[in-house]
Amino acid sequence: MEAIIKEERCPVEAVAEIIGRKWVSLILRDLAQGPQRFGQLEHSIGVSPRILSQRLQELETEGLISRQVFAEVPPRTEYALTERGRLLSPLVETMREVGKHFI
Repeated sequence: MEAIIKEERCPVEAVAEIIGRKWVSLILRDLAQGPQRFGQLEHSIGVSPRILSQRLQELETEGLISRQVFAEVPPRTEYALTERGRLLSPLVETMREVGKHFI
C-alpha cells in the first residue's frame, strides 16, 4: 500500500511569496502609515502606474489591502491595509530596522 504524503505549505514560504514580489514590501511599508491615494504610492515608491496598479489588485485579491472609492470630482481612491495586511506590518518594520545595518 502506498503511503499518502500530505504536503503542508510552510508558513515562512507563504509570507516570503507575498513580500518577495517586487514593490510589495514598499507598498506595505507606505500603507502601514495609513490610507494612501494611488498618486501618493506612485510618487513614494517610484514605480510605473501599470505595475503599481497590478500589485494593488493582487494585494486586494489576497485580502491584504482594501480599496475605497469616493464619489468626488475628480474621483478619489484610497488604499489601506486590512486586518490581515496589518499582520505583515511588524515584519516590514523589522526589515526596516535590520536594513539599517546594510546601507
